[in-house]
Amino acid sequence: MHPIRKKRLTIVLFLLAGLSVAVALTTYALRQNINLFYDPSQIAAGEAPTDARIRAGGMVEEGSVIRDPDSLKVEFKVTDYSASVPVEYMGILPDLFAEGQGIVAMGRLGTDGRFVADQVLAKHDENYMPPEVSGALEKASKAETEAAAETATY
Repeated sequence: MHPIRKKRLTIVLFLLAGLSVAVALTTYALRQNINLFYDPSQIAAGEAPTDARIRAGGMVEEGSVIRDPDSLKVEFKVTDYSASVPVEYMGILPDLFAEGQGIVAMGRLGTDGRFVADQVLAKHDENYMPPEVSGALEKASKAETEAAAETATY
């Protein structure tokens, strides 16, 4: 092998090694920042991880909002009309937060099944609903319709 070819081969091998290290580090860094979305049915079924930051969304259940009079702590339930998940949040809620409205909360799921949110996002106008929330609600309503159809046939 010529010395020039040998030199080019070592340069290409070093470039490939450097590129693979850069891709591995980037993948590792991005993996820690991923926020996966789970609806209340998935959380209640135990599909959501308890050791990772996730997003949970649905409708704020009517009559479930409990505000602590001495602090900014708020507890409420998020539902997709087939399951509910208790949410705990410490902070100022968005102005559009209300019972019966769609929200997406970001935080961690505790081992007791309670979702501890560090950020709550509310829908921004009367017609908008986050795509994840609307998809979860449609999926839950389809499941209820199919279950009702199965029970009606027996």
